[in-house]
Amino acid sequence: MSARIPTLEERIRSSLPAHVAIIMDGNGRWARRRGLPRPAGHREGVKAVRRIVECCRAEGIQVLTLFAFSSENWRRPKTEVRLLLELFAATLQREVDALHRNGVQIRFIGERTAFPERLVRMMASAEATTAENDGLVLVIAVNYGGRWDLVQAMRHLAVEVAAGRVDPGEIDEARIAGHLSLADLPEPDLFIRTGGEQRISNFLLWQLAYTELYFTDVLWPDFDADCFREALAWFAGRQRRFGHTGEQVEQLKGA
Repeated sequence: MSARIPTLEERIRSSLPAHVAIIMDGNGRWARRRGLPRPAGHREGVKAVRRIVECCRAEGIQVLTLFAFSSENWRRPKTEVRLLLELFAATLQREVDALHRNGVQIRFIGERTAFPERLVRMMASAEATTAENDGLVLVIAVNYGGRWDLVQAMRHLAVEVAAGRVDPGEIDEARIAGHLSLADLPEPDLFIRTGGEQRISNFLLWQLAYTELYFTDVLWPDFDADCFREALAWFAGRQRRFGHTGEQVEQLKGA
């Protein structure tokens, strides 16, 4: 079961994003400013995830995608990586039942083979348990990279071409998008990055082509409902043109 993909006209008219994607940055700095070890910041960040999931459900957001662990995060100190994976597993075990009761569908995107087998099984179980839920779709990007996503899509298309199922001349944007991780979901309307950095860090490179980009200095553990609604209000004030002129957009909104 997947979220319905809004039409272009619906996306132009809507003041509410159907899909919000977030880079949750600033856990380590939050801990350091308080004289705490970095894991304390990550644990506090889990509380922020709960808050924003609840906000999305309350506001009627269809899809929330969170960048939890990038393919570049393996470069961090081994002790921090181990603690992150342990926190991920513990959080998953603790939160799945509550998410399921609230109708949240859980999905994971990214390369899973690098994770411990137990964690991979937990991820698959969470997806299976919540697969038929028709509320918020919560997508968690783990060991994910936008370039990896594109490479996987190209490999799948190459196999189809080699097998004679697809003619190279038939490859267009829609066919490429159909092989990406979020193929059956609406593309993000609003991207949020906390922590003050202003870059997308190899996150959803293809899917963010027409996304509104919102950056805030608030560190992720401090990001709360008021911060989220401030981002939604900023989004509502944007004029989304998708290549149209401003006049065309106003005509569509008034239609």
